[in-house]
Amino acid sequence: MYRDSIIISITNCATSVYAGFVIFSILGFMAHNLNVPVSEVADHGPGLAFVAYPEALTLLPISPLWSLLFFFMLILLGLGTQFCLLETLVTAIVDEIGTDWIIRNKTVVTFSVAIAGFLLGIPLTTHAGIYWLLLMDNYAASFSLVIISCIMCICIMYIYGHRNYFKDVEMMLGFPPPLFFKVCWRFISPVIISFILIFTVIQYKPITYNDYVYPGWSLAIGFAMALSSVICIPIYALYKISRSPGTTFRERLKHACQPHPKWGPALAEHRTGRYGPMGSADTVEARPIKEKEELREEHNEEEKAKETEKKDEISLTIQGSNGSTNTHNNPNPSA
Repeated sequence: MYRDSIIISITNCATSVYAGFVIFSILGFMAHNLNVPVSEVADHGPGLAFVAYPEALTLLPISPLWSLLFFFMLILLGLGTQFCLLETLVTAIVDEIGTDWIIRNKTVVTFSVAIAGFLLGIPLTTHAGIYWLLLMDNYAASFSLVIISCIMCICIMYIYGHRNYFKDVEMMLGFPPPLFFKVCWRFISPVIISFILIFTVIQYKPITYNDYVYPGWSLAIGFAMALSSVICIPIYALYKISRSPGTTFRERLKHACQPHPKWGPALAEHRTGRYGPMGSADTVEARPIKEKEELREEHNEEEKAKETEKKDEISLTIQGSNGSTNTHNNPNPSA
């Protein structure tokens, strides 16, 4: 898993750099032929992929070959993206709902989600589809993602705790995460994502398509789409706080930020040490996490206390009125 994550991250960055060289070389070629600045060749978004780039390919030698490869690449890119999104949604449904029927018929669930996504994508193929595509691309697909990423980084590192998270990663990998990743997770990533969010808000301006300016009602729909996925976070947080035990808001917040007693790794062999069972099903508050040594010491102290109690029960005597001794366990007096 560790090796795969490193390979995917490096490949993703290298592909982006390589694609940047290819795209800007084509744009530079078009700007040279048209004798205009690069910024005026084409705008970002669908116009770049479906108008400017295909037009540049027609000017190259053996243009049908390059056009075929380019659109084949777009198909593979779209399929790869859809596979990731589809599997993410199906996994969320199976994990969160997780009924016996859904687990047994995961193929049916996957097919149903794919059909639903296909039907929802049909309006994007109409004459007004490009306007809906730009609206979703500028609001639903970018703004909300930055907000969720920022909240996730802050909650994991500073509410759940970076030490707990590092130990969780160590349990999964078998060794502590490198210092580089610790610094990135704790400082660099939250700062960069927060900067992107602030920069996006400051640089915001209503979207346009060519000379068409989107009306106010369409921008309201765009913000509603963006907030539809973000608003779930504060709503569930307030619900969790309201259901947590405590008399004051601070106590409820403290309990809501603690892990559930049944929280832990999925595999039973990993539920040892700090991931061992900390409470029963009717336990309200999770006990604090302890290391293996602390658990062993606590277990030994409990055993010693039990042995001491047994010795006290055996040696406990009751002095009779006739001077004889009655043991606690024997009601008959002995001479």
